[in-house]
Formats: sequence, structure tokens, C-alpha cells
Amino acid sequence: MKNENRKSQDVSNLIYGRNTVIASLKENQVKTIYLQDHFSNKEILSLISEKNIKTIYLPIDEMNKKTKFGNHQGIIAVAKDYQYVSLDEIITEANKKENPLILILDEIEDPHNFGAILRSADAFSVDGIIIKNRNQVNVNSTVAKVSTGAINYVKVAMVSNLVSAINKLKDAGYWVYSSDGSAKDDYSKLDYNGKTVVVMGSEGRGISRLVLDNSDFKIKIPMKGHVNSLNVSVATGIILAMIRSKQ
Repeated sequence: MKNENRKSQDVSNLIYGRNTVIASLKENQVKTIYLQDHFSNKEILSLISEKNIKTIYLPIDEMNKKTKFGNHQGIIAVAKDYQYVSLDEIITEANKKENPLILILDEIEDPHNFGAILRSADAFSVDGIIIKNRNQVNVNSTVAKVSTGAINYVKVAMVSNLVSAINKLKDAGYWVYSSDGSAKDDYSKLDYNGKTVVVMGSEGRGISRLVLDNSDFKIKIPMKGHVNSLNVSVATGIILAMIRSKQ
């Protein structure tokens, strides 16, 4: 482990918190570690030493500044730039599974929602996530932090056109289910055996009309309370859990 008690100017791609940093360390996704002075967690120190990561000790006020007073738990990491995969790679790897499940996000703008969706995607063994290269939050430090390590296990592809991606998936034998509040089909009543794609829309606008028109099914989660919609990350988790329970 390389110890340096000095400041560093490289503050891009910061992630923090013990669980998040540990997960990234284990997957070799860390370039530099900042530790609070007198940090003493032996397990983490051993892992940093094993990975031979440059380590910089800082006083607590400097740690707080870097995270804007986020709950860093005494450890911050500079993560390597995220590596997106291709749509073809997701399809090829997913096709090796008995019941592949792919998630498409149509203009999710809140990094906290994206991070939470990644956690659900990992929990329910989603084989890949597809996002657009515009009007969509990228995989950034906030997304990585909220995902609590899930970003290291879920493949993400960035494409220029979701309809083209959907058509490619349909050509590969996938059925496309889009979540829409005005849909008639109860999400819990359908059969999801086989190759499945789920599309979730943006926080405010939902799924675009062209994407809906190119879907095989439009599904909804029935509401029985006083609200008529759910946060997109919550809805995604509910739908993924239902699909996996039926497969």
C-alpha cells in the first residue's frame, strides 16, 4: 500500500462510504483512496494493501469538503471511469441464460433513482440495462454511491436510439413490456417465461410514445391507496421481483 499524507487534485469520480468503496475495491475499480487520519479498520486496510492502491490520509475537515459533508465513514475513493458495454454484448451474454431479463430506462434523470434501480437490478439478476446517450443521467459518482456496489455487477449499455435497440431485442426473440400508468394489463397477471425486456420511463414524462408503440405489452401496477403513481425506482423493484417470481 502506497501511503501519502498529502492532498491530491484528482477529485473526479468520487465515491464514499465503506460498503460502496469495498465493493469497488474488490472489483478493481479504484484508482486512489482517501482515508481520514487515524483510520483503523483492519479489514479495509488489508484490502487496500492487497490491491496496492495509492492511499492519501486527510483530516476530517478535508474529507467533509470532498463529499460535501456526505456520510463518508472515513473513506473516499476515486473510481476508475465507468466502462459501458455494447448492446450486442448484453444480448450475447443474456442469451446464455434460461430466462434472460433486460431492463431499458427511458430518460431517467435522477441519479438517486438510477442508483436505486441498479441495486434492484443486481438483486433480481437483471442481465443488463440499456440507457440513451442523451436526456439520461450517466453512470456517475452519485449513481455509484447510491447503488452501494451494484454498479460493479450490472452491465450498462448506452445507445443512441431506444426504438432501434428494442427492435434488435425483438429480432433476438425478446418480448417487450413497458410500464405505463394508463395500461390495461395488470403486471402480475402476465407470463414472463422466456426472453423478457422491461421498459421504465422517466420520473415526469413516463415512456415516450414511440417506445410504447414498439412494445409488445403495456403493463401497470394497480394502485389501491390514495396516490396514483410510484417512484420509478420503487416501481422497477416491484416489477422485477414479480417477473423473477414467475420465471
